[in-house]
Amino acid sequence: MSAHATDPPWLDDAEQTVWRQYISIMRLLPDRLNASLSRGHGLTLIDYEVLARLSEAPLRRLRMTELAEGALLSKSRLSHQISRMEKEGLVRREPCETDGRGFFAVLTDAGWERLLQAVPTHVRDVREVFVTPLSREQLLALGEALDAIEKALGAERN
Repeated sequence: MSAHATDPPWLDDAEQTVWRQYISIMRLLPDRLNASLSRGHGLTLIDYEVLARLSEAPLRRLRMTELAEGALLSKSRLSHQISRMEKEGLVRREPCETDGRGFFAVLTDAGWERLLQAVPTHVRDVREVFVTPLSREQLLALGEALDAIEKALGAERN
């Protein structure tokens, strides 16, 4: 195909191939992880992310705004997520002592237990489809590539 001045700036073959591979993985990987967590533990990938982030925090609690930023969720989306997880007894909200408008999301003992049960499944699946297919060099190169993309997006690693 010859290029004309009015043609859009198409991706070249290599760019298009890699881009389409990325889009495919971006859709397939969360679906795979969600299905496994749901089937085995009644959790979604977002549930797991929230539980994991809270488990890593001091006192197993985070300000809602901090949790939203770390999990890349809007405040509204996180609020709905936490409400659903509260109903299941996995988390609870506590008011912030220093800011009357702020709240903490707190991991409950039941949430901690559910996370501990789900960790082996999640780690197995991540290793099976994301880590093991790559050599160590490929994994590290992928990490560098993803860092560059995050920087281009202006994202901060949390």
